[in-house]
Amino acid sequence: MLEDRSPAPSPAPWPTAYPQGYAVVDVETTGLSRDDRIISAGVYRLDARGEVEDHWYTVVNPERDPGPTWIHGLTSDVLEGAPLFVDIAEEFASRLDGRVLVAHNAVFDWSMIAREYARAEREAPVRQRLCTIALSKELGLPLPNHKLETLAAHFGVVQQRAHHALDDARVLAEAFRPSLHAAARGGVRLPLLECRPLTEWSSGSTGSARPQIGRQASGSYQPTSWRPSRKRPACPYPNPGRFVDGKPLKQGMRVAFSGDTSVERDLLEDRAVEAGLHVATSLSRLTSLLVTNDPDSMTSKVVKARQFGTPVVDEAAFGQLLRDIEPA
Repeated sequence: MLEDRSPAPSPAPWPTAYPQGYAVVDVETTGLSRDDRIISAGVYRLDARGEVEDHWYTVVNPERDPGPTWIHGLTSDVLEGAPLFVDIAEEFASRLDGRVLVAHNAVFDWSMIAREYARAEREAPVRQRLCTIALSKELGLPLPNHKLETLAAHFGVVQQRAHHALDDARVLAEAFRPSLHAAARGGVRLPLLECRPLTEWSSGSTGSARPQIGRQASGSYQPTSWRPSRKRPACPYPNPGRFVDGKPLKQGMRVAFSGDTSVERDLLEDRAVEAGLHVATSLSRLTSLLVTNDPDSMTSKVVKARQFGTPVVDEAAFGQLLRDIEPA
């Protein structure tokens, strides 16, 4: 049972622009790369003011090795009889439908969910997400770091089973509610980002639309390779220098990305490469432009951009710039 730890209601009216409902989500996975799979999911549905409506939990057969069992505790034996993601996709979707997805480091949870739905040739009914790390920054919470347990401790929430999807979702729901009320009292704009369903994927060089995934006769899980990482070719154009506000991007410019993005990072980088830009994994004095939706963060790239005077734009502005690239 969730206890209401939020302060006494403010006489100020609730912001009309705030969402009408939230789905607080946590997924446990076989790993962190894009061919990894979801093995459990927990969802707490909240109303417009953060009050709990219901919760839901499921384990999922990932059709492969379960990964770091010492973290999530889900072994091959436990997952052998679990439903496949395609079997729970409809129920999962009903929990998300019409709500803002809330998660801690939301870009990770959303990316894993979007990939699972892409594999199932469906779309998750999610249009916006909210990262509780970003909300903590907006509120200026005095946290030494942005771990979930740190946020929970700040609001006096007791965690019972770390890395259990349902308990992590419960803890986050308890911490999100007072955060939401604090934002409402202070008139803080919620850091909502667009969720675009993942439709660009392949199973490698075969050109097939969807990989065939199945279990071996022995009952062990068959690893898969879905939309594998590609080594990007070297940019054929020389670096023309830094981006200048008001002028177009030019082929050969070095572009770096930092933080959460609405479009999956790999796809965004691929589009930059296709446009003739050089995607840099780090930031240096030669970097032409940094793309970030959180220019006030203290990531290493943002800090270096400030030191070097590197121009910074957000994702939406970058998308506009990609439409009109000046040829080298």
